[in-house]
Amino acid sequence: MNAVQDLSFVELILHAHFLVKLIMLLLFAISVISWTYIFRKVFAIRAARRLTEQFERSFWAGGNLHTLHQSASTQRDQSGPLARIFEAGMGEFIKGKQAARDALDVGAVLDGARRAMRAAFHRELDHLDTHLNFLASVGSVSPYIGLLGTVWGIMNAFRGLANVQQATLAVVAPGIAEALIATAIGLFAAIPAVVAYNRFTHDIDRLAIRFESFVEEFSNILQRQSR
Repeated sequence: MNAVQDLSFVELILHAHFLVKLIMLLLFAISVISWTYIFRKVFAIRAARRLTEQFERSFWAGGNLHTLHQSASTQRDQSGPLARIFEAGMGEFIKGKQAARDALDVGAVLDGARRAMRAAFHRELDHLDTHLNFLASVGSVSPYIGLLGTVWGIMNAFRGLANVQQATLAVVAPGIAEALIATAIGLFAAIPAVVAYNRFTHDIDRLAIRFESFVEEFSNILQRQSR
């Protein structure tokens, strides 16, 4: 086994075993995809929070609900998740009132509006949760993928010692260093994914609480207006 005198990262990667190189390349690709999803999710959650706050200010300012509903309907894609939940509930309430013919139908109208808001609520959460499973998988699997490369590299390094009459640290160190880079890259991919997953989960849970609170409060408002 030829000892690699230059222990820089580039030289260690270039002299690594072919299988270890493939594992490093896989981990690098996973890391790039993970960071892409992280940046997208940062902007998506930030936009959802900003638009939610804007809609809450407009809603609780005491404006006309029909006017607010028309505004949310015409700008549905840019209105934010909470506005879309409101639009679903208010739209169902308006259609239900138009179809209702007596006071006995009021309960059914309110139930329909609540169901429409709950359905919209779950759609918005599902949209916000997109790619979180991938980040969780990267955080849990990447270290083991890197460890596989490390184990294989160390095995290859020790097999090479069979052709060396005298095993010294200078002979063993490069092969082990090459193998350990795979674990380092695996951790480099896993740690940001785990941190981002935990942070995004926390932020989405907080938004979900705000959405649920709005559904309950708006349901009470619709109930008072239907009397």
